[in-house]
Amino acid sequence: MTAQMIAEQYVKAWTSGDAETALGFVADDVVCEAPTGRIEGIEGYRQFLAPFVGRLTRGEVLDVLARDSRAVTVYNIDLPFVRNVHGTEYLTVTDGRISHVISVFDMAPMLRAQD
Repeated sequence: MTAQMIAEQYVKAWTSGDAETALGFVADDVVCEAPTGRIEGIEGYRQFLAPFVGRLTRGEVLDVLARDSRAVTVYNIDLPFVRNVHGTEYLTVTDGRISHVISVFDMAPMLRAQD
């Protein structure tokens, strides 16, 4: 399976609320760099992704772009306390699994909504 196919299935799964299916595309030794900090290993990533996905009220995949072993997903989500949050993930695929994630999203709307 190509990086494009893996990234598409991964992002479609979590934006539709299915964290476990998304995690099936992730390597056990994944490293994630997120606005909240660095996460290492599948269990740490599960603790990061599953609660976030569980709060989604809407998810939309805007695009998935890939070349070789790297892919970029672009998405838009709504959470109970904030709408229209855009984000992107830069994914590295190694041996058919996502091994590195750089997650980028604007935390400002979320922080403002919590005030």
